[in-house]
Amino acid sequence: MGKSRIFIRSIKDTPLDEVVSGILDSCGAKDNISSGTRVLLKPNLCTERKEMIHTANTSIGVTDAVIRHLKDLGADVTICESDGARYTVEEAYEANGIYDLVKKYDIKAVNLSNDEKIWLDSRHVGKWDFGRTFIETDFFITLPALKVHATTVFTGSLKNQWGCVPRRDRLIWHKYMPEMLAEIARIVPPRISLMDGIVGMQGRGPINGYPINAGVIIGGTDPVAVDAVGMRLLGLEPVTSEIVRVAAERGVGMIAKKDIEIDGDFDGLKVKVEFAKEDWAIKLLNLFSRSEFITQKIIMNDNLFYPIRRMVIGLRKLIN
Repeated sequence: MGKSRIFIRSIKDTPLDEVVSGILDSCGAKDNISSGTRVLLKPNLCTERKEMIHTANTSIGVTDAVIRHLKDLGADVTICESDGARYTVEEAYEANGIYDLVKKYDIKAVNLSNDEKIWLDSRHVGKWDFGRTFIETDFFITLPALKVHATTVFTGSLKNQWGCVPRRDRLIWHKYMPEMLAEIARIVPPRISLMDGIVGMQGRGPINGYPINAGVIIGGTDPVAVDAVGMRLLGLEPVTSEIVRVAAERGVGMIAKKDIEIDGDFDGLKVKVEFAKEDWAIKLLNLFSRSEFITQKIIMNDNLFYPIRRMVIGLRKLIN
Protein backbone atom coordinates (compact mmCIF):
# COMPACT_ATOMS: atom_id res chain seq x y z
CA MET A 1 0.00 0.00 0.00
CA GLY A 2 1.34 3.42 -0.97
CA LYS A 3 1.56 6.55 1.13
CA SER A 4 -1.46 8.71 1.88
CA ARG A 5 -1.07 12.11 0.26
CA ILE A 6 -2.37 15.03 2.31
CA PHE A 7 -2.72 18.59 1.01
CA ILE A 8 -2.26 21.60 3.25
CA ARG A 9 -2.79 25.11 1.96
CA SER A 10 -2.81 28.61 3.42
CA ILE A 11 -5.69 30.90 2.52
CA LYS A 12 -3.71 34.02 3.42
CA ASP A 13 -2.27 34.50 -0.07
CA THR A 14 -4.66 32.41 -2.19
CA PRO A 15 -8.45 32.85 -2.55
CA LEU A 16 -10.48 30.31 -0.58
CA ASP A 17 -12.39 29.12 -3.67
CA GLU A 18 -9.12 28.38 -5.44
CA VAL A 19 -7.72 26.49 -2.44
CA VAL A 20 -10.88 24.42 -1.98
CA SER A 21 -11.37 23.55 -5.66
CA GLY A 22 -7.69 22.66 -6.02
CA ILE A 23 -7.74 20.26 -3.07
CA LEU A 24 -11.06 18.70 -4.10
CA ASP A 25 -9.81 17.98 -7.61
CA SER A 26 -6.45 16.72 -6.33
CA CYS A 27 -8.48 14.28 -4.19
CA GLY A 28 -10.43 13.02 -7.20
CA ALA A 29 -13.58 15.13 -7.23
CA LYS A 30 -13.34 16.01 -10.93
CA ASP A 31 -12.61 12.39 -11.87
CA ASN A 32 -15.37 10.80 -9.77
CA ILE A 33 -18.21 13.32 -9.67
CA SER A 34 -20.38 14.11 -12.66
CA SER A 35 -23.94 15.07 -13.47
CA GLY A 36 -26.37 13.48 -11.04
CA THR A 37 -23.79 12.07 -8.62
CA ARG A 38 -25.34 12.14 -5.14
CA VAL A 39 -22.80 13.94 -2.96
CA LEU A 40 -23.40 14.17 0.78
CA LEU A 41 -21.64 16.86 2.82
CA LYS A 42 -21.21 16.67 6.59
CA PRO A 43 -19.97 19.97 8.05
CA ASN A 44 -19.24 20.25 11.75
CA LEU A 45 -22.32 21.98 13.20
CA CYS A 46 -21.80 21.10 16.85
CA THR A 47 -23.47 24.25 18.20
CA GLU A 48 -26.32 26.58 17.35
CA ARG A 49 -25.02 29.25 19.76
CA LYS A 50 -24.29 32.21 17.52
CA GLU A 51 -21.46 33.51 19.72
CA MET A 52 -19.55 30.21 19.28
CA ILE A 53 -20.30 29.33 15.65
CA HIS A 54 -17.30 31.22 14.24
CA THR A 55 -14.87 29.19 16.36
CA ALA A 56 -16.60 25.84 16.88
CA ASN A 57 -18.20 25.04 13.52
CA THR A 58 -17.14 24.57 9.92
CA SER A 59 -17.23 28.02 8.36
CA ILE A 60 -20.01 28.91 5.97
CA GLY A 61 -17.31 30.14 3.56
CA VAL A 62 -15.72 26.69 3.29
CA THR A 63 -19.08 24.95 2.90
CA ASP A 64 -20.10 27.49 0.25
CA ALA A 65 -16.86 27.01 -1.70
CA VAL A 66 -17.24 23.22 -1.64
CA ILE A 67 -20.84 23.37 -2.85
CA ARG A 68 -20.00 25.82 -5.63
CA HIS A 69 -17.34 23.51 -7.03
CA LEU A 70 -19.53 20.41 -6.72
CA LYS A 71 -22.40 22.15 -8.52
CA ASP A 72 -19.99 23.09 -11.31
CA LEU A 73 -19.31 19.36 -11.67
CA GLY A 74 -23.06 18.67 -11.88
CA ALA A 75 -23.41 16.98 -8.49
CA ASP A 76 -26.71 16.48 -6.66
CA VAL A 77 -25.63 17.97 -3.31
CA THR A 78 -27.14 17.32 0.12
CA ILE A 79 -25.97 18.61 3.51
CA CYS A 80 -26.57 16.34 6.51
CA GLU A 81 -26.47 16.51 10.29
CA SER A 82 -28.29 14.90 13.24
CA ASP A 83 -30.03 16.57 16.17
CA GLY A 84 -27.83 17.56 19.08
CA ALA A 85 -28.65 16.80 22.70
CA ARG A 86 -30.08 20.31 23.23
CA TYR A 87 -30.91 21.60 19.77
CA THR A 88 -32.42 20.42 16.52
CA VAL A 89 -30.66 20.29 13.19
CA GLU A 90 -33.12 22.86 11.90
CA GLU A 91 -31.97 25.31 14.59
CA ALA A 92 -28.33 24.62 13.71
CA TYR A 93 -28.99 25.04 9.98
CA GLU A 94 -30.75 28.37 10.56
CA ALA A 95 -28.08 29.74 12.89
CA ASN A 96 -25.20 28.63 10.65
CA GLY A 97 -26.60 29.97 7.37
CA ILE A 98 -27.14 26.55 5.80
CA TYR A 99 -30.65 27.39 4.65
CA ASP A 100 -29.22 30.37 2.76
CA LEU A 101 -26.95 27.96 0.86
CA VAL A 102 -29.93 25.68 0.16
CA LYS A 103 -31.70 28.55 -1.56
CA LYS A 104 -28.59 29.92 -3.25
CA TYR A 105 -27.56 26.62 -4.88
CA ASP A 106 -30.88 24.74 -5.00
CA ILE A 107 -29.56 21.89 -2.86
CA LYS A 108 -31.01 19.85 0.00
CA ALA A 109 -30.34 19.84 3.74
CA VAL A 110 -31.57 16.82 5.70
CA ASN A 111 -32.02 16.05 9.37
CA LEU A 112 -30.69 12.51 9.74
CA SER A 113 -32.62 12.14 12.98
CA ASN A 114 -35.86 12.39 10.97
CA ASP A 115 -34.63 10.51 7.92
CA GLU A 116 -35.86 7.01 7.06
CA LYS A 117 -33.76 4.62 9.16
CA ILE A 118 -31.61 1.71 8.10
CA TRP A 119 -30.69 -0.64 10.94
CA LEU A 120 -27.27 -2.30 11.00
CA ASP A 121 -25.54 -4.74 13.32
CA SER A 122 -23.04 -3.36 15.83
CA ARG A 123 -20.65 -5.48 17.86
CA HIS A 124 -20.87 -2.93 20.69
CA VAL A 125 -24.57 -2.09 21.04
CA GLY A 126 -26.30 -4.85 19.11
CA LYS A 127 -28.16 -2.72 16.59
CA TRP A 128 -27.85 0.90 15.60
CA ASP A 129 -29.57 2.99 12.99
CA PHE A 130 -28.49 5.46 10.32
CA GLY A 131 -30.36 7.73 7.95
CA ARG A 132 -30.98 6.25 4.51
CA THR A 133 -29.53 9.42 2.96
CA PHE A 134 -26.21 8.76 4.70
CA ILE A 135 -26.03 5.05 3.87
CA GLU A 136 -27.06 5.35 0.22
CA THR A 137 -25.02 8.37 -0.91
CA ASP A 138 -22.74 7.96 -3.93
CA PHE A 139 -19.95 10.17 -2.63
CA PHE A 140 -19.48 11.25 0.99
CA ILE A 141 -17.39 14.32 1.90
CA THR A 142 -16.69 15.22 5.51
CA LEU A 143 -15.98 18.87 6.37
CA PRO A 144 -14.60 18.96 9.92
CA ALA A 145 -13.18 21.92 11.79
CA LEU A 146 -9.66 21.89 13.22
CA LYS A 147 -10.16 21.66 16.99
CA VAL A 148 -8.76 20.25 20.19
CA HIS A 149 -11.18 18.29 22.36
CA ALA A 150 -11.31 18.00 26.14
CA THR A 151 -12.35 14.33 26.03
CA THR A 152 -10.89 12.93 22.81
CA VAL A 153 -7.78 15.21 22.58
CA PHE A 154 -8.64 16.20 19.00
CA THR A 155 -11.75 16.33 16.85
CA GLY A 156 -11.46 16.15 13.09
CA SER A 157 -12.38 14.01 10.11
CA LEU A 158 -13.22 10.86 12.07
CA LYS A 159 -15.04 12.47 14.99
CA ASN A 160 -17.20 14.54 12.64
CA GLN A 161 -19.18 11.43 11.71
CA TRP A 162 -20.49 11.10 15.28
CA GLY A 163 -23.06 13.61 14.05
CA CYS A 164 -24.22 11.02 11.50
CA VAL A 165 -25.57 8.86 14.34
CA PRO A 166 -29.20 10.05 14.48
CA ARG A 167 -29.68 9.36 18.19
CA ARG A 168 -29.91 12.51 20.35
CA ASP A 169 -28.66 10.67 23.45
CA ARG A 170 -25.62 9.21 21.67
CA LEU A 171 -23.64 10.54 24.64
CA ILE A 172 -24.29 7.18 26.32
CA TRP A 173 -22.23 5.51 23.61
CA HIS A 174 -19.16 7.68 24.24
CA LYS A 175 -17.47 4.78 25.99
CA TYR A 176 -17.52 2.92 22.66
CA MET A 177 -16.81 5.95 20.49
CA PRO A 178 -13.35 5.12 19.07
CA GLU A 179 -14.42 1.67 17.89
CA MET A 180 -17.80 2.90 16.64
CA LEU A 181 -16.26 5.77 14.67
CA ALA A 182 -13.86 3.35 12.99
CA GLU A 183 -16.91 1.23 12.16
CA ILE A 184 -18.76 4.23 10.69
CA ALA A 185 -15.72 5.04 8.54
CA ARG A 186 -15.98 1.55 7.09
CA ILE A 187 -19.77 1.67 6.60
CA VAL A 188 -19.64 4.97 4.69
CA PRO A 189 -16.01 5.91 3.99
CA PRO A 190 -15.30 9.61 3.53
CA ARG A 191 -14.17 9.86 -0.07
CA ILE A 192 -12.69 13.26 0.70
CA SER A 193 -11.90 14.88 4.05
CA LEU A 194 -11.58 18.66 3.84
CA MET A 195 -10.65 20.16 7.20
CA ASP A 196 -11.44 23.81 7.91
CA GLY A 197 -8.51 25.25 9.83
CA ILE A 198 -9.17 28.86 8.90
CA VAL A 199 -10.11 29.58 12.51
CA GLY A 200 -10.31 26.36 14.54
CA MET A 201 -10.47 26.02 18.30
CA GLN A 202 -7.97 25.66 21.13
CA GLY A 203 -8.50 25.57 24.88
CA ARG A 204 -11.62 23.84 26.18
CA GLY A 205 -12.84 22.44 22.86
CA PRO A 206 -14.91 21.33 21.10
CA ILE A 207 -17.35 24.15 21.97
CA ASN A 208 -16.07 26.33 24.81
CA GLY A 209 -12.56 27.21 23.66
CA TYR A 210 -11.20 30.18 21.72
CA PRO A 211 -9.82 30.73 18.20
CA ILE A 212 -6.62 29.33 16.74
CA ASN A 213 -6.72 31.42 13.52
CA ALA A 214 -4.47 28.98 11.65
CA GLY A 215 -5.63 30.11 8.20
CA VAL A 216 -5.25 26.67 6.64
CA ILE A 217 -7.23 24.04 4.76
CA ILE A 218 -6.16 20.39 5.03
CA GLY A 219 -7.49 17.76 2.66
CA GLY A 220 -7.06 14.17 1.56
CA THR A 221 -8.78 10.90 0.78
CA ASP A 222 -7.55 9.26 4.02
CA PRO A 223 -9.42 10.60 7.08
CA VAL A 224 -6.89 9.13 9.52
CA ALA A 225 -3.98 10.79 7.76
CA VAL A 226 -5.86 14.11 7.56
CA ASP A 227 -6.42 13.98 11.31
CA ALA A 228 -2.82 12.93 11.96
CA VAL A 229 -1.50 15.88 9.94
CA GLY A 230 -3.94 18.25 11.65
CA MET A 231 -2.81 17.05 15.07
CA ARG A 232 0.88 17.34 14.23
CA LEU A 233 0.26 20.84 12.88
CA LEU A 234 -0.94 21.81 16.37
CA GLY A 235 1.91 20.00 18.14
CA LEU A 236 -0.09 16.92 19.15
CA GLU A 237 0.98 13.31 18.68
CA PRO A 238 -1.77 11.46 16.76
CA VAL A 239 -1.53 8.35 18.97
CA THR A 240 -2.72 10.43 21.94
CA SER A 241 -6.19 10.49 20.37
CA GLU A 242 -7.76 7.08 20.85
CA ILE A 243 -10.16 7.83 17.99
CA VAL A 244 -7.33 8.34 15.50
CA ARG A 245 -5.19 5.50 16.87
CA VAL A 246 -8.00 2.92 16.85
CA ALA A 247 -9.06 3.87 13.31
CA ALA A 248 -5.46 3.37 12.16
CA GLU A 249 -5.30 0.01 13.94
CA ARG A 250 -8.55 -1.03 12.23
CA GLY A 251 -7.07 -0.26 8.82
CA VAL A 252 -9.12 2.87 8.10
CA GLY A 253 -6.05 4.90 7.19
CA MET A 254 -2.43 5.87 7.85
CA ILE A 255 -1.11 7.46 11.04
CA ALA A 256 2.70 7.11 10.90
CA LYS A 257 4.76 9.97 9.49
CA LYS A 258 6.57 7.62 7.14
CA ASP A 259 3.27 6.58 5.58
CA ILE A 260 2.03 10.11 4.89
CA GLU A 261 3.20 12.39 2.10
CA ILE A 262 2.47 16.05 2.77
CA ASP A 263 1.90 18.38 -0.16
CA GLY A 264 2.31 21.91 1.21
CA ASP A 265 4.31 24.07 3.59
CA PHE A 266 3.69 22.05 6.77
CA ASP A 267 6.55 23.56 8.79
CA GLY A 268 5.66 27.11 7.78
CA LEU A 269 2.02 26.64 8.81
CA LYS A 270 2.54 25.05 12.23
CA VAL A 271 0.81 26.80 15.12
CA LYS A 272 1.23 26.60 18.88
CA VAL A 273 -2.04 26.12 20.71
CA GLU A 274 -3.43 25.61 24.18
CA PHE A 275 -4.42 21.97 24.45
CA ALA A 276 -7.72 20.93 25.96
CA LYS A 277 -7.61 19.66 29.54
CA GLU A 278 -9.91 16.97 30.82
CA ASP A 279 -10.57 18.58 34.21
CA TRP A 280 -12.57 17.17 37.12
CA ALA A 281 -15.91 18.40 35.74
CA ILE A 282 -15.42 16.78 32.35
CA LYS A 283 -14.20 13.56 33.96
CA LEU A 284 -17.35 13.45 36.09
CA LEU A 285 -19.56 14.11 33.06
CA ASN A 286 -17.87 11.31 31.14
CA LEU A 287 -18.28 8.98 34.11
CA PHE A 288 -21.97 9.80 34.62
CA SER A 289 -22.71 9.58 30.89
CA ARG A 290 -21.85 5.88 30.98
CA SER A 291 -25.19 5.42 32.70
CA GLU A 292 -28.14 5.52 30.31
CA PHE A 293 -30.44 6.41 33.21
CA ILE A 294 -28.33 9.40 34.36
CA THR A 295 -27.84 10.57 30.77
CA GLN A 296 -31.54 10.57 29.94
CA LYS A 297 -32.92 11.71 33.31
CA ILE A 298 -30.32 14.29 34.36
CA ILE A 299 -27.78 15.22 31.67
CA MET A 300 -30.43 15.62 28.95
CA ASN A 301 -32.96 17.20 31.32
CA ASP A 302 -32.54 20.95 30.87
CA ASN A 303 -34.34 21.69 34.14
CA LEU A 304 -31.64 19.79 36.03
CA PHE A 305 -28.62 20.15 33.74
CA TYR A 306 -28.43 23.94 33.53
CA PRO A 307 -28.56 24.59 37.30
CA ILE A 308 -25.83 21.97 37.75
CA ARG A 309 -23.86 23.56 34.92
CA ARG A 310 -24.03 26.98 36.57
CA MET A 311 -22.78 25.48 39.82
CA VAL A 312 -19.89 23.77 38.00
CA ILE A 313 -18.90 27.03 36.29
CA GLY A 314 -18.85 28.73 39.69
CA LEU A 315 -16.74 25.97 41.20
CA ARG A 316 -14.30 26.12 38.28
CA LYS A 317 -13.77 29.83 38.92
CA LEU A 318 -13.16 29.24 42.63
CA ILE A 319 -10.76 26.37 42.06
CA ASN A 320 -8.83 28.09 39.29
